Amino acid sequence: MMKFTDEHEWLTRDGDVATVGITEHAATQLGDLVFVEPPKVGTALKKGDAAAVVESVKAASDVFAPVDGEVVEINDDVVKNPALVNSDPLGKGWLYRIKLANPSDFDGLLDEDAYKKLIG
Repeated sequence: MMKFTDEHEWLTRDGDVATVGITEHAATQLGDLVFVEPPKVGTALKKGDAAAVVESVKAASDVFAPVDGEVVEINDDVVKNPALVNSDPLGKGWLYRIKLANPSDFDGLLDEDAYKKLIG
């Protein structure tokens, strides 16, 4: 199951670890990404913290932590090839994985229908 935030991040969950990326809508709005700076493994994040930076030919943008937790993995492939976020934002373009401090936080995020309504 995929969940979303109103800041255009997506998450999937496997046990107490969530994979985080930016939505196709966000990737389209940003344009072609040329730089991705994910958080460092071991970083403790609180919901709403600036967790990563993505930069396109148009602008740089923060990616916010959608939940509290600790970063356990980053996607080295998007660091080397930021265009993966544009070509496969909901798959190979994921940014980082976070161990959820409170796994129930995942359930409080937007489902796909609510996110579709948000972006109109």
